[in-house]
Amino acid sequence: MNIFVISCLAVLSVSALFSLYKQYHMLQQNSYFISRYYGWLKGSFTVYLCAQAFLYCVLSVLCLKEKYNFAFVVSVLALSVRIAYALASKKTAIKPLVFTGRIKRLFASASVLLVAAVALYCLFYNTAAGQVAATVIFMLASVTPLMCAITEILNAPIEKLIGRHYINDAKRILKSYKGLKVIGITGSYGKTTTKFILNRILSEKYNTVCTPQSFNTPMGVVRTVRGDLRPQTEVFICEMGAKKPGDIKEICDIVDPDYGIITSVGEQHLDTFKSVDNVFKTKFELYNAVVSRGGICFANIGSAAIAERKDKCQKAVFFGDGTEYFADNITYSPAGSTFDLHLAGEVITVTTKLLGKHSVSDILAAAALAQKLGVSPSDIKCAVAALAPSEHRLQLKTFKNGSLLIDDAYNSNPEGCLEAVRVLGSFAGMQKTIITPGLIELGAREYDCNYALGLEAAKYCDIIILVGKNRAVPMRDAIATTGFNTDNLYIVSSFKEAMEVYSPLCSQNSVVLLENDLPDNYLN
Repeated sequence: MNIFVISCLAVLSVSALFSLYKQYHMLQQNSYFISRYYGWLKGSFTVYLCAQAFLYCVLSVLCLKEKYNFAFVVSVLALSVRIAYALASKKTAIKPLVFTGRIKRLFASASVLLVAAVALYCLFYNTAAGQVAATVIFMLASVTPLMCAITEILNAPIEKLIGRHYINDAKRILKSYKGLKVIGITGSYGKTTTKFILNRILSEKYNTVCTPQSFNTPMGVVRTVRGDLRPQTEVFICEMGAKKPGDIKEICDIVDPDYGIITSVGEQHLDTFKSVDNVFKTKFELYNAVVSRGGICFANIGSAAIAERKDKCQKAVFFGDGTEYFADNITYSPAGSTFDLHLAGEVITVTTKLLGKHSVSDILAAAALAQKLGVSPSDIKCAVAALAPSEHRLQLKTFKNGSLLIDDAYNSNPEGCLEAVRVLGSFAGMQKTIITPGLIELGAREYDCNYALGLEAAKYCDIIILVGKNRAVPMRDAIATTGFNTDNLYIVSSFKEAMEVYSPLCSQNSVVLLENDLPDNYLN
């Protein structure tokens, strides 16, 4: 038995686990979809993938020529590089890898595979089986995207069983709470903000629980039910996200919503939905679930895609201009917004710290459903006045050198981004800057939507900082058609570099909009 070969295999296997940190990080950010993960790999990771393939070839050739001591040295070097790369990735990640149970199981599966292959070689080192085992280790441990895909596929049946167990437990808990009102909220944009607004208003009258942060997947909802619901809970507000048809129905089948709010339908996730019509059908899976139970579902007639298809949802209660539920007399200032809510004939004048036309729409939707559930006008007014901006959603903060920051990092839809730029434009007399990488997951519409964002930015901004050399192309093309001073246009590679550009340019008379802080798998 050659100790150099075993040492080489062992060191390379350990290095593979460090390399898998980045792979599992990107798999997680692509929602564990292998196809989307490989789409990212193809678009953003080609150089490193080639380096991994080269490592495999070098080790194979060295072992074929029985240069085991050199193979060991190469393995140690690979380990050093991979440790350094993993630490750098962890330090610079915008949204770091979350070590969920699923990620831990993936690492465990990878470890078991590598240990089993090393053990197989040790048992049969002088046979064909041993040589095959060594070749397999070299391949899996060198080309870790392959290991990532294999472990995800192997673990899929286990994950399905675990998920089914948790879903059934959540259903059992929900059924045990008699009289619990369940409210579903979905939309291409606005659903998270509307959820928090509704939770704040309803808490004036009810004991409420809502899904935290942006928890809007089946397992995120299940986790909330199993961890946060209590016997005294009277209302459960459930945000429902979707990236493909059937996603909303899957959540509805778990929670059986009694009420619903559909905030919008627009051009989002078109890489998987393919068309706005499919987005509409998916979002209105909530409408179908609520109506089938005899409940009430509010829908935003101000969303063009909903207005065009209103004959397909005639039992919906619409809100927006031309309905019984609308807002008018809207005024904005750096302190927030003031407007009148018209709720089926009742008028409530409210003031809020929230900014933007879509914030008014979100408040209107929440107030309309709250009124249906018996919350008084005075309680609605009080709750709206107490609202704080949702984290990273048109959140106004003090920033560098005393400047103002409009933090809209979690906004990633076309209409919302354009509205955010208009909000920036409302800060009269101040130097206005936008920092953005643009919009994603819009399929064939991605160029056009980013082009429109570029035009709007050129219209309202004094300084434009675009993040991502490739991502900036459509926005840069749009800006070039305007009279914008290109001396004030910057294209950088990262948000860190964007901050380095912005810092010396800002003062107490400056306001900057941070629009759509993309995760690591999209920046290039």
